[in-house]
Parts: sequence; C-alpha cells; structure tokens
Amino acid sequence: MEKFKKTLKELLPYIIIVLVVAIIKFFIVAPIRVNGPSMESTLHNKDIMILDEISYKFKSIKRFDIVVIKYKNEYLIKRVIGLPNEKIEYKNNKLYINNKYIKENFSHKKTENFKINKIPKDKYIVLGDNRVDSVDSRIIGFIKRKDIKGKTSLTILPFKRFGSKK
Repeated sequence: MEKFKKTLKELLPYIIIVLVVAIIKFFIVAPIRVNGPSMESTLHNKDIMILDEISYKFKSIKRFDIVVIKYKNEYLIKRVIGLPNEKIEYKNNKLYINNKYIKENFSHKKTENFKINKIPKDKYIVLGDNRVDSVDSRIIGFIKRKDIKGKTSLTILPFKRFGSKK
C-alpha cells in the first residue's frame, strides 16, 4: 500500500497536467484548419489556427470577427459582417449598415452588390474575404447564433504565418 501511495504521489503532477490539457482542448481552445481559399488573403488554405470556444460565452459577437461556424457536417471559417436587426447592403464594393457607410479594415476581393433588409434576431451574416470564391451567407443564408462555434485569429502553422490575423 505504501508503494502505491508513493507511485501515485509521483504520478499526480503528470495526471493533473494531462487533465488540464484535456479540459483546455475540449472546452476552451482547439486547433482548426483553414479549408480552401475563401478567406484569402487574410488566411490561407491549410493554415492551422486556434479556435477560441469560450469567449462568446462571456462576450458578444462583433462585426469583423473571424468565426468558425458549423454548416452541415463541416466547419467553415468566415468573417462576421452583419449583426442581428441590421440592414446590410454592399453597393459598389462598399459596405453600408443601416444606410451608413462602414469602412472595412481588412482586404477583400470585389463584393457584388446585394442587400438584406433586416437580419433576424440571433442570426448573422458572414462572408469570406475572397468574395469571388466563398460559400457564405450569400449562398447558405443567415447563420444561427448556436452554429457559431467560436472565434479565431491566431495562426500557429505554418510558422512563417504565425501570429494574429484580423
């Protein structure tokens, strides 16, 4: 019995480390891979990023956040453009929210003109930065709040692209 206690005491720090890592991995952050060119030039195909799964439990979703959404059986990485109860319009490649011009602080490809009169409660409009090659709200419609799994902005691989992306 004494030998068991001694062994357990020696292993306890390792058990705690494994448990903490497992809790972080399953409940707070997780790696996610960019799949396809829809977020170029901000993100690139096969970039590995950290998905923050907990922030939105305490903070609200903000315009221009890069989010991970669950769509059918896959995860998509897109940028939040429209929030609930807003009127969205792209005209001549410029964003208007509730008829007011909003400057976008990131680069994106040309956005064809479109208009949404009102985003329903608890729903969002998300677009890829590569607007020419993106499956986003223009195709799949409004995104439910429950389908937004978290936000991401930190690229960890490849190392040459390491850092925060906005």
